[in-house]
Amino acid sequence: MKSALSIIAILCAVITSNSQEKLPYYEIHEAPEKFTAGATVSRMIDGLGFRFYWASEGLRNEDLSFKPSDEARTSLETIQHIFGLTNMIHNCVTQKQHDNGNLKEMTFDELRKSILVRLKESSDILRKSDDISEFKIVMGSGDRKTELPFWNQINGPISDALWHTGQVVSFRRSSGNPYNSKASVFSGKVRN
Repeated sequence: MKSALSIIAILCAVITSNSQEKLPYYEIHEAPEKFTAGATVSRMIDGLGFRFYWASEGLRNEDLSFKPSDEARTSLETIQHIFGLTNMIHNCVTQKQHDNGNLKEMTFDELRKSILVRLKESSDILRKSDDISEFKIVMGSGDRKTELPFWNQINGPISDALWHTGQVVSFRRSSGNPYNSKASVFSGKVRN
């Protein structure tokens, strides 16, 4: 009887894990063979995606509501900010005017999935690009529209999202739920 219950438990775990959608950036794919501007920025975004995947993996409600001081953002508010930065990156490479998206109707799981999927889509577009100067940040509307060069993506949203992903890691450590130490940011792989 005990072994039958063990088999049922294992089957349920396998069915549950197989039914869950795989999100991008559990690991980073192999690096491109050729160094180009597009491939380089793509790899930066892959590094961000990997870090964000593991920074946000397994966050509990108490982690999401944690903030180190009264003046600071909570982890969830920080992730919402990363969502806005990710939208800016994605809108740029899909050549759309910047829009922060609608956070009010998104659960944490939807927010996390959207960030990871948009980073992956952005990385894929950039990896294939021979000329990343074609991608502009377009902000504002009508007569008040502003276009900024791709350089601003690197020192702006990409770097800022990396910065804030590090905050999520720090916050989760402070709330008692450390980052998975088997996720190697150096290799982009999960150690056994």
